[in-house]
Amino acid sequence: MMVSLPRSSSQNRYMKPLPAETVFKLPSPLPTWPPGDGFARGAIDLGGLIVCQISSFTKVWSALQGGPGNSGATFFEPSQLPEEFSVLGHYAQPNNKQLFGWVLAGKDATTDSSHSALKLPIDYGLVWSSNALKIKQDSHGYIWLPIPPDGYKAIGYLVTNSPLKPSLDKIRCVRSDFTDICQKHKWIWGPKKKLNPKKLNVYSLTPVHRGIKELAVPTGTFLVQDNENDSTPQALACLKNANANYLSSMPNLNQIQALVQAYSPYIYFHPSEKYFPSSVTWFFKNGAKLYRLGEEPNPVPIEPSGSNLPQGGANDGTFWLDLPADRAAKSHGKSGDLHEAKVYLHIKPMLGATFTDIAIWLFFPFNGPGKAKIWGIVTFPLGKIGQHIGDWEHLTLRISNFNGELRSVYLSQHSRGRWISASELEFEDGNRPAIYASLHGHALFPRAGGRLQGKIGIGVGNDTSGSEMVMDTAERCVIVAAAYLGEAVAEPPWLNYCRKWGPKIRYFDCLGMRGALRKTRIPKEVFGEEGPVGPNMKGNWRGDETESKEDIV
Repeated sequence: MMVSLPRSSSQNRYMKPLPAETVFKLPSPLPTWPPGDGFARGAIDLGGLIVCQISSFTKVWSALQGGPGNSGATFFEPSQLPEEFSVLGHYAQPNNKQLFGWVLAGKDATTDSSHSALKLPIDYGLVWSSNALKIKQDSHGYIWLPIPPDGYKAIGYLVTNSPLKPSLDKIRCVRSDFTDICQKHKWIWGPKKKLNPKKLNVYSLTPVHRGIKELAVPTGTFLVQDNENDSTPQALACLKNANANYLSSMPNLNQIQALVQAYSPYIYFHPSEKYFPSSVTWFFKNGAKLYRLGEEPNPVPIEPSGSNLPQGGANDGTFWLDLPADRAAKSHGKSGDLHEAKVYLHIKPMLGATFTDIAIWLFFPFNGPGKAKIWGIVTFPLGKIGQHIGDWEHLTLRISNFNGELRSVYLSQHSRGRWISASELEFEDGNRPAIYASLHGHALFPRAGGRLQGKIGIGVGNDTSGSEMVMDTAERCVIVAAAYLGEAVAEPPWLNYCRKWGPKIRYFDCLGMRGALRKTRIPKEVFGEEGPVGPNMKGNWRGDETESKEDIV
């Protein structure tokens, strides 16, 4: 569902409407979630500071040039705040994206009025104005930094279209013990270099400390930074969940099941795909063996549950898994079984338990060989390069604990991946994303098409396409971990196997291709075979997801 915002008279001169003028909403209304404690109640108590998520905005000022795609950016004031809640900061986003942002608003819930969680600023400092900026804009914009009283910190800027200093009651500062440190995240806007003598840029913000036990809370606000003086101390803080019972905002088991049914994606495989996912049990039953260093001639069959796998420890190279040596059995094992495949869910609190991450893990018995591309025109096979036994891939649904809304999806793409806003996804059957797995490599993407992972026009192809080979993850999911629920979820034995799920093999590089391809920044796995460790040995099991520094185009 999309709702258009009114345009200014200046913007009416431009025929094509900006995406930021359209409010994005998920295709279907949110369901009524099963009853529980603090999940999807609209507000979260951070231990004396109650916050809510505001997604209603009034436009303040638009720059019509600069930023991603040179499309400009729009700055918004949060509106329609619940009674007694106060603005903590304004919102900004690029004009080339539909409006799907949010900021937090706060309400004091302490009992000591002299030491309240929120206080008015004592003044404002003018950070920047667009008066001297020679770009298309719908008026002039002014960005103000609240000056907090002692013991308090500013959480966000205030934006006006007037040079007059705003009223002090327009915004609140937050007591320092409810704050944590943050850092710039994604670029929102900045004029082109020749029009930007101060090197000013606008970024979104993210907490520095992110993980299942970290308490920092993002606020949805933005940062203005002079990139010529990047070492300037951070002017803003994020929030912190200081509530001793901070996990009370997490969903219970019934609510998790409802979230899974509402948002579990369909995963489409390329019509030429040969190597499909399977369940872990299918992999074990179809000949997978446990190998031990020094005893390679005598591999051990694995029990269907993985109960005879070594538990715990470290990835010390002592054990690894492999398919059977028999050619026919090995070929069958590599193919997987899409009709029998399952996905494995890890439910975890993130960002101070203001969000729930549902990590959806897929197991592929085999990752197929890659194909090289030159300038997207010439394609040639890479032989064995890129293949390996035991391929773990995943995507993560990030869901707001304020209302249960899907906000973004992380898609793994080889050793890293990308967060994709829900506003940029394709949906089917209501609010369920359509995701596309690349041919043989199983990297995940939000759209079908051909992509190149590399540099200077040379790299590995990541081709995706819709087909009749599709996995409905809602029908084949198993929750394997949700530590915050205690004993409600039993972890299977194979999850605590901490060694490699495939052997390590290095290729003989007789053509010198390895050295040439290294310069393209393609994934390291193209230089040999090496099975990965299991899901709970990866950094994102306890921390946040790792984002790619470069686009896969």
